[in-house]
Amino acid sequence: MATVAIAGSSGLIGASLVYALRATDHRVLRIVRRAPSNSEELFWNPDTGEFDASALRGVDAAVNMCGVNVGAKRWSGAFKQSLRDSRIDPTEVLSAAVAEAGVGVLINASAVGYYGDTGNRIADETAPQGRGFLAQLCRDWEAATAPAQHAGVRVVLARTGLVLSPRGGMLSRLRPLFSLGLGGRLGSGRQYMPWISLEDQVRALLYAIFHDELAGPVNFTGPAPVTNSEFTTAMGRALNRPTALLVPGFALKTLLGEFAEEGLLGGQRAIPAALERAGYEFRHNTVGEALAYVTSTVES
Repeated sequence: MATVAIAGSSGLIGASLVYALRATDHRVLRIVRRAPSNSEELFWNPDTGEFDASALRGVDAAVNMCGVNVGAKRWSGAFKQSLRDSRIDPTEVLSAAVAEAGVGVLINASAVGYYGDTGNRIADETAPQGRGFLAQLCRDWEAATAPAQHAGVRVVLARTGLVLSPRGGMLSRLRPLFSLGLGGRLGSGRQYMPWISLEDQVRALLYAIFHDELAGPVNFTGPAPVTNSEFTTAMGRALNRPTALLVPGFALKTLLGEFAEEGLLGGQRAIPAALERAGYEFRHNTVGEALAYVTSTVES
């Protein structure tokens, strides 16, 4: 049985990871910002750097899933700063504590936004950093793990794609529109959407925790990325709804500003080369399989 400490355990991925670890008889310590309510919660305040590193002694792995949702609102200067602060500060604090306590592995969230808009170019973990706010954010986010890396901790930079979940996440916003027959491609529809099912996301995180050959950047994406047009068609098929509509790029830019440019009209043709090299086997290999699973789970 391993002991795993998790920051950001209340989010979609974090909560699912907690459940999966406990279901397989591992001990989970949740790192929280409020007063702990039991012996399996650890207090921290990453805004002020307050965290007792000794609380991590004996912990086998730490997982950091902290970060405000990049699509939560329009990107004002203040909101972009909150995106940075909610990622970089907690990562620096946890990374230093992991190094001091001698934790063996740190799984740190990142995103495929690191690669910028790759167009039709395939991006595995060796692809260079792209341009734009998200690429810079991911670079600085990953760099904040330096204390752990310098201490010899095995650090996995989990560059995650668009997580498809039966509840929450991107599909919670899209499903009502598609169910009403209002789903359609965004802009040209040629931009890639590096999807992954929530089930594979969590299984792959577990795999990364317990497989020492995984270190450094790891793309947490499905093995077959699709364009927005292909995703739209697959979503309509899963819900048995038409998808003939088109949302013009200029309308998205007017409504959502910079986020539309980077988050919706650009994309990454990212592939999970590191995971597949390490022997991870996906439960959902195509977007059709993933969407069929998540939509049927909601309906049941």
